[in-house]
Amino acid sequence: MISYRHHIVSLVAVFLALAAGIALGGGPLSDLGRDDRPAAASTKPDQALQQRAAYGDDFADASAAALYAGGLKDRTVSIVTMPGADGDTVSALGAQVEEAGGAVAGTYDVQRTLTDVSEKSLVDTLGSQLATQLGSGAVGGDVSTYVRIGQLLGLAVAGSDLPGSDAASVRESLAGAELLTSPHGAVRAPVVLLVLGRHTDPTILSGVVSGLAAKATGLVVVGTSGSATTSGDLGVLRGDPAVEQAATVDGVETPLGQVTAVLALIRSLTVQGGSFGAAGSDGAVPSP
Repeated sequence: MISYRHHIVSLVAVFLALAAGIALGGGPLSDLGRDDRPAAASTKPDQALQQRAAYGDDFADASAAALYAGGLKDRTVSIVTMPGADGDTVSALGAQVEEAGGAVAGTYDVQRTLTDVSEKSLVDTLGSQLATQLGSGAVGGDVSTYVRIGQLLGLAVAGSDLPGSDAASVRESLAGAELLTSPHGAVRAPVVLLVLGRHTDPTILSGVVSGLAAKATGLVVVGTSGSATTSGDLGVLRGDPAVEQAATVDGVETPLGQVTAVLALIRSLTVQGGSFGAAGSDGAVPSP
């Protein structure tokens, strides 16, 4: 059996600024150490590090199909974007899903109204109404506002607990309240790729992610390298036990991160959770 190993090298470019001169004040020492020539600043990035980073992305692009081994063949994936998610990254992720043999069932965009703390009353009221209309068992009875809306979102884009017509009604209600936009004719998929964007309140994000995870077969949350810091959205999620069912991947702005995200999607069909990427606690990439 062939195994693959990824070595991720982070590109670090350091720019040194040199002082133009040192003034020591008046008197006989005032000219000592002074150099009126413009100081040269080193602005050239480390070429070796650049080449290593580029090699990692080139390797990911060239090896993606072999690494995937058709792991998403005849599978569909729902993509959910948080406000501020980069459109080019979302498109690249969709292309990688297809490279793995799968198809994007629909791309759903969470709107700022859902993540705005000042709109909590609207989110809570609509969530309660929809839960009542769907009947007992569809949504957890004793859950918080954002866990409930996350479960409803999961039922709309991923869950199989509802008839298709009911799922479409949920999507329409979320769209009517300007909480979500969805493409015409979108269908549900068992696994979900959630793409982070601008900073989201941790309580809101945790609730939405845990609710989604409860209704999807597999959920993979992806963010940029910057979001993996301890104060970034991905970093905060990784420290929250309430969302341990969701897998996380950082560095998704790069081809290497995008390939890792799809490998995590393949894994999520059978195994939930895991933290992957350059800052992932479970390794750079999921085991093939």
